[in-house]
Amino acid sequence: MDVSFLGGPQPQLGVGVVAPFDFALDRELWRWVPDDVSLHLTRTPFVPVEVSLDLARLVSEHETLQAAVQALCAISPQVISYACTSGSFVGGVAGERAMCAAMAQAGEVPCLTTSGALLEALREIGARRIAVVTPYTKSVTDSLESYIGEAGITVTGRAYLGLTRHIWKVPYRDVVDMARAAVVGAADALFISCTNLPTYDVIPQLEAELRMPVLSANQVTMWAALRAIGVYAVGPYQALLDPVARRGPAAMTGSGAGVPESRPGPTPEAAFAGPPAPVDGEVGDPAEPPTYLPDEPGPQPPV
Repeated sequence: MDVSFLGGPQPQLGVGVVAPFDFALDRELWRWVPDDVSLHLTRTPFVPVEVSLDLARLVSEHETLQAAVQALCAISPQVISYACTSGSFVGGVAGERAMCAAMAQAGEVPCLTTSGALLEALREIGARRIAVVTPYTKSVTDSLESYIGEAGITVTGRAYLGLTRHIWKVPYRDVVDMARAAVVGAADALFISCTNLPTYDVIPQLEAELRMPVLSANQVTMWAALRAIGVYAVGPYQALLDPVARRGPAAMTGSGAGVPESRPGPTPEAAFAGPPAPVDGEVGDPAEPPTYLPDEPGPQPPV
C-alpha cells in the first residue's frame, strides 16, 4: 500500500530511564506519560545484594550510570532520568548533583534523578514539612531523612516496612496504612519513597483522605523528566500534576506557581471525592489491612 502521503515516520519526544536491575514497574511509569512521548528504559547490571545502603551505592556508581546513559543515547532521548530513590539520595545532596553531572557528561543530554526530582517537586508545591513513607529498612529510611534534612526540609513523621526484597509486591492497602501512620504532625505534604513501590492509583485516595498533596517516587520522576522537555505528566486528581486538584481542599498556601491556569482538570469536588475505580486489578485485595505504627517494620510480602 502506498503510504507516501503520510510523510513517513513522525518525530516523537523521548524520555530515557535508567532503572535498577530489580525494577518491576515499567507499566506504572508509562501511566504518567502522554501518548506523544515515548519511554525508553534500561537497567543497571544485576548484583546479588538485597535492598540496603550497600545496594544503593552499588547501583549508583558513576561508571554504571554512565554506561546506561550511553546505551540509551542510541535512541536519542531528550532527557534521561535515573529512577531510583535510594540510589540517588545515598550520597546526600552533593552526591545527587554529582550523579547528574556524570550522567550528563556521558550522554551530552539533560539528566536528573528521583531524589533531585523530589526536591524540585517540594519547591513546586511550597512544602517545607513532610511526612515520609518507605518500604525500606530503618537505616535506608534514616538516610532518606538525612538527605531531605540537608535540603532544608523537616520530616514530621514517618513509617516504613523494613523490606529488603520484592518491594513491588506490596499492595496498595499497606501503602495507605503506612501513610495514615506517618501523618502525625503538621505536614505540608506526604512523600512515598521507592520507585519499586506501586503508587499511581493510591495518590488520589490519600490526597482525599489526608487533605494534603501526596508525592511518590515514580510520580516526581516522570513529572520532572517530562517538564524538562516541556510536557505535562498525566495524573488526574494528583495535586502535583493537576492545578485544579491543587486548588482543592488539599491546596497549600502559595502553591501552584508556574502552572498554567488554563490546563484542564477535574472540579475541586471531584478531585477529593475519593479514589478512582480500581484499574486492571492493581489495587490490593480488600481484606482488613494490618496497622503499622511510625517506625514499626511490617511483615515482608511472601517470596
